[in-house]
Amino acid sequence: QIDDLAEVDYSLSGLPAVFLPFIDLDLKGIVFPAGNHTDSPYVAASFTIPDQSDSMLYLAFSEYFFQTSSFAYYTTGAFNMTIAEETCSYFNINTEILSSIIPEVAKYSVTPYPVMLKLMSTEIPTISLQQDSFTVEIQGSVEVLAILPDSTTRSLFTLNIAANTSISLNIFDQKLMGSLCLNR
Repeated sequence: QIDDLAEVDYSLSGLPAVFLPFIDLDLKGIVFPAGNHTDSPYVAASFTIPDQSDSMLYLAFSEYFFQTSSFAYYTTGAFNMTIAEETCSYFNINTEILSSIIPEVAKYSVTPYPVMLKLMSTEIPTISLQQDSFTVEIQGSVEVLAILPDSTTRSLFTLNIAANTSISLNIFDQKLMGSLCLNR
């Protein structure tokens, strides 16, 4: 069990190879939605780790591991969230503030009402590995809603989002550091 949403199966994908100076264990790591071991829409591709012998332990993660992780969390709705003033204390946007940025909002709301954002992933996020970084592509939408006095909501507008980011990991002063770059 990874958390309440996902669990991982890390079974051996073959017999261990035992050599005089080392043991080679090939594990097939698949992430599933918690309690739902369904087949993944992805196919695992084999890969090799460059032959080096100066470290005690080598770990390698394939695109397949990250793809099944993305699929599991997408399936459980982990990428969907609602942001409102009640759930996020620093989020204090109302229709009056929005109408100063987007004048069309003033047509739908003369009285200032609190605003709520519903963020939804519309497709499974795609993760691809490169030599020195990995790329995450996310498709989603943000619905902006006004919260009316009777606690009902009125949709103001929806934004469709397509984001492509690159993440590079480096070790500085014995700490794993990441840098994020928004490609588009």
